[in-house]
Amino acid sequence: MAKKVESKGRGTAGRPSVVRAAKRGGPGQKFWIALGALAIAGIGAVSWAANRPKAAPVAFDPNLKAKGYLLGNASAPVEIIQYADFECPSCGQYATVTEPDVRTRLVNTGKVRIKYLDFPLAMHPNTWDASLAASCANDQGKFWEMHDLIFANQDRWNGEATKKPRKPLGTIAQGLGLDMTKYDACMDAETHRAQIQANEAEGERRGISQTPSFVIGGQLYPGALSFDALNKIVEAELAKPRKAASQADSSAPTAPGDAKKGASLTPTTKSK
Repeated sequence: MAKKVESKGRGTAGRPSVVRAAKRGGPGQKFWIALGALAIAGIGAVSWAANRPKAAPVAFDPNLKAKGYLLGNASAPVEIIQYADFECPSCGQYATVTEPDVRTRLVNTGKVRIKYLDFPLAMHPNTWDASLAASCANDQGKFWEMHDLIFANQDRWNGEATKKPRKPLGTIAQGLGLDMTKYDACMDAETHRAQIQANEAEGERRGISQTPSFVIGGQLYPGALSFDALNKIVEAELAKPRKAASQADSSAPTAPGDAKKGASLTPTTKSK
């Protein structure tokens, strides 16, 4: 009867090493050799993973100005600046419940234009990927379509649903008919991270502390406004004596489309 070998203390005297086991021969020899090979391979894999080249992080550029994504007529008399986080539940509710009315009754009638600026919150692990996805869609003229679908499908890609949001976000992008080679390259390079950082920094300068938040007529309105509340503010702005219409800056993202469908993207100025 074979004698049991027990490990004693922290030393190796009581443990048969892989080498000793192999020398004894018998049916366990191949097992111990294979186990040793796997251990060596595992150590090598961990070492490679720890030392493999990593993409350089995009540095914050303090000289980069905030840019928004504009919906509606650039010469509309009232501008609604919206700071939002794609993973924020209140932002999702506003985008899917309230904003359709805002577009139909205020944007399409020429009363207002909406400027969306990213304000990713640290508490939301997947929001940066969503902002990057929307900005990459904007490169192909479909920011607002992507915006709408990201919010409508928040439960598919948010932090509660997955730790790898790029796959479901990519499925959304593919469903929009985007050129996925260009989209994937944009996401892999995180091409627009610095711009999103600039948008976030502008929000911090304005004192944004929650999402969504709105700036209308230079006044900050935190929280998800109802249509009635928003319309009341807009009507009060429209009643004020109007100055010369502000001119838009052609450096902002542009794309064709109908505001009612959430596809209009016209030149914007930097956040004011």
